[in-house]
Amino acid sequence: MARGKFITLEGGEGVGKSTNLIFLHDFLKVRNIPVVITREPGGTPLAEKLRALLLDKNGESIAATTELLLMFAARAQHIRHVIEPALAKGEWVLCDRFTDATYAYQGGARHMELSTIAWLEHLVQGSLRPDLTLLLDAPAETGLARARERRGEADRFEAEKRQFFEDVRLAYLKQAEQHPERIKIVAADRPLPDVQAALADSLSALLR
Repeated sequence: MARGKFITLEGGEGVGKSTNLIFLHDFLKVRNIPVVITREPGGTPLAEKLRALLLDKNGESIAATTELLLMFAARAQHIRHVIEPALAKGEWVLCDRFTDATYAYQGGARHMELSTIAWLEHLVQGSLRPDLTLLLDAPAETGLARARERRGEADRFEAEKRQFFEDVRLAYLKQAEQHPERIKIVAADRPLPDVQAALADSLSALLR
């Protein structure tokens, strides 16, 4: 059985990942491709508990190193129990964020050493990398304005200052510059039909 494809959807706050993840899922399903939707941090019962810790802004202050290690601890569980089993069965995996988010949030915004992130990436993932990463890109202020409209109380990351999200965006764009064969930038500050047409084009190219 052919191994499935691993597709990740990335971007800062308010760029439309949740809406477009459903679009991508439906795009594949109508083409009779078995697909699993998941997210990071999270995806397994233990990883979801770690997610809750990471997003809780009212709990104990989390050191940047602790945050980084918790992200990769959740990822290790996720890969072992969800991602790899699905890919091995020939299913495609659609994941809301993956390690590019770690380079953006913990690397770009928290200023953790990129070499440390790369070492953890190799330790936890081995050779596993996404086949395609779709980066929804919009100015930080645009995304934050959208996020404010839809959310209730902000979580620990959403409560950060604007500069944090500017740094996240720049780090994402740097990742795309370094991995153009894998990461496709999709301008997310356009009407939704235009965004989804661009996503469909990238997915169609992978299908071919």
